Amino acid sequence: MTYLEKLLEGVEVEWKPLGKIVNLITTGRLNANAMEENGQYPFFTCNESPYRINTYAFDLEAILISGNGSQVGHLNYYNGKFNAYQRTYIVSEFKSSIDVMFLFHYMNCHLKNYIIKNSRRGSVPYITMPMLVDFLIPIPPLEIQQKIVNILDTFTELTEELTEELTEELTARKKQYEYYREQLLTFEDGEVEWKRLGEIGEIIRGNGLPKKDFTQSGVPAIHYGQIYTYYGVHTAKTISYVSAKTADKLQKVNYGDVVITNTSENLEDVCKAVVYLGKIQAVTGGHATILRPSNKIINKFFAYFAQTSSFFKQKRKYAKGTKVIDVSAKDLAKIKIPIPPLEEQARIVSILDKFDTLTSSISEGLPREIELRNKQYEYYRDLLLDFPKEQK
Repeated sequence: MTYLEKLLEGVEVEWKPLGKIVNLITTGRLNANAMEENGQYPFFTCNESPYRINTYAFDLEAILISGNGSQVGHLNYYNGKFNAYQRTYIVSEFKSSIDVMFLFHYMNCHLKNYIIKNSRRGSVPYITMPMLVDFLIPIPPLEIQQKIVNILDTFTELTEELTEELTEELTARKKQYEYYREQLLTFEDGEVEWKRLGEIGEIIRGNGLPKKDFTQSGVPAIHYGQIYTYYGVHTAKTISYVSAKTADKLQKVNYGDVVITNTSENLEDVCKAVVYLGKIQAVTGGHATILRPSNKIINKFFAYFAQTSSFFKQKRKYAKGTKVIDVSAKDLAKIKIPIPPLEEQARIVSILDKFDTLTSSISEGLPREIELRNKQYEYYRDLLLDFPKEQK
């Protein structure tokens, strides 16, 4: 028997729609852009975390639910004065038969799948009032609800502590990584030869490739925006593809080429570089430049150098624009790169690869540990809240 089965042994569980166990289900009234910086009260929208605002429309204990958007079905609990967006649902005035936090945990576990299942096929999932009112909730005796809440609260606390420790460790490792990267890639005057990027490889400017050209499969494609939002220093696979017909019109990315973004919304992300290590030839488009390195430089050595303060200072001189920052392929070619002997480049790359794996890889290192801790919590939460379906 599972722990839940033992808890429920000899106990009848009644199922009731949400509308029968609370006296208030409503929505906010404001537009999403009504937030105010440093406001006095929380302002709940369809984002995971609330914004701030200086007026409140509610003063109560409530479960807040994102009604649409990418975070549809996300829950927040709050007790006090707050305001809400017109597509944020407010569940409150709980009846005596239900423990508020039991309801929160149960909805957090099951509501999103219910929303997806009951949304119109082919549409973006969203909540309607009837959908929410009819959502079925199991009602075991209060003492069992509270036991489940206590267990989940303990799990939550342990998971948060472990995640905090791992996050602190990850932050420390990243700082250590940044420190050694700067040390390894900083050279004294006269210590090594410096050459312009255009002198150590072929510079090829991309063209085309709007997101509407993406397909589910086909020729691997690297979009400039993905270079600073998704990829690390190197990748063997792409997350996007285009048709063979579209690929014919685009610049080709071969194994070992470096793809550099020319455009970003901030100076930090512009000129970020990713080394392509895929066996299948890929393509890239506009706002990206391909560096096809000569035998004077190792591709990863350049990609790591592109993250240093020395490179940052140089690209800042060539950056143009305010809302959108751009460094042209012509100007990118002027940036000077240190060229130590190839064996020294390989030694530096080997050290930095180890730090990169530890800090960035989702399958190795600390980010994977954090993900596993959260999945472990979700597994035990689901077991505790998987009430027998035959009783519905």
